[in-house]
Amino acid sequence: MDTAMPETMKAAAIDRFGGPEVFRVRSLSVPKPKPNQILIRLDTAGIGVWDPEVRAGEFVLGKGFPQVIGNDGAGTVVAVGSRVRRFRSGDHVYAYTMRGGFYAEYVAVTQDEAAHIPPGVKRDEAGVLGALGITALAGLEGTLRIKRGERLMIFGASGGIGHIAVQLAKRLGAKVFAIASGKDGVRLARRLGADAVVDGREDDVTAAAARFAPGGFDAALVVTGGKEVNAALRALKEGGRVAYPNGVEPEPRAPKGVKLIAFDGMPSRRAFDRLNAVIGRKRLHVELERTYSLGQAATAHRDLAKHHVGRAAFRLH
Repeated sequence: MDTAMPETMKAAAIDRFGGPEVFRVRSLSVPKPKPNQILIRLDTAGIGVWDPEVRAGEFVLGKGFPQVIGNDGAGTVVAVGSRVRRFRSGDHVYAYTMRGGFYAEYVAVTQDEAAHIPPGVKRDEAGVLGALGITALAGLEGTLRIKRGERLMIFGASGGIGHIAVQLAKRLGAKVFAIASGKDGVRLARRLGADAVVDGREDDVTAAAARFAPGGFDAALVVTGGKEVNAALRALKEGGRVAYPNGVEPEPRAPKGVKLIAFDGMPSRRAFDRLNAVIGRKRLHVELERTYSLGQAATAHRDLAKHHVGRAAFRLH
């Protein structure tokens, strides 16, 4: 590690599982990268809708306390392990790991859990791209195997994964019918290039779906739960496919003759490389609706229960 590196860092840590009040800003040791790891000085870190489950102990990622949660972020490489060949100090990267550690000023990840920020993504927005982008692409390309010209329904199109999925699906050649939430969600999905957009709670989704795909939809990506999901999925044609990330509650139910597939968006070098290839140099918008300091971690988690579009993040430097 660079001799100029501080020995300690600020982190929003938990000393026990519980509600938002368990967060404390602590002074913890800066991680020392292992031979296959890089150390990142974080500029932004994502606040995931799944993070409250980790904080509450419903989904355990790490062992012992104090514990720092958070799965993705972006910043500058400040140290590399002896076996690292893909990165060097000064590189601007984004990262995603299942081990947590991102609610902090520094994080260490393996070199396969990070990638250079592509030209089409702004540096601050890259902090919430890892989990969202890899999960969205795993659903569209890895699970649904979307083909050019297919008619695709995205349920939850204004949320974190959903608004990235809208843009990636268009790049893959799909005709996108976006089901968003709220007027702000509709505006976002429309601005991101969806071919048709409806408010899932206010509009007549069935009628709009029939107009968009009279012969039925080829596929659907469901990235949020809700009582409206199953009714919307009745618009799929026989032989269609529905994909949803593990963790969506309640789990969707597919109509008869439609294949239902759960999937995970897992970080890997191959996943990062493919995501960067699809993004390329063309602008990809990542909606940072709200940003917080580490001292506002409890507020950030309470706000997750409110209506929002895109994703929230910590600004660290």
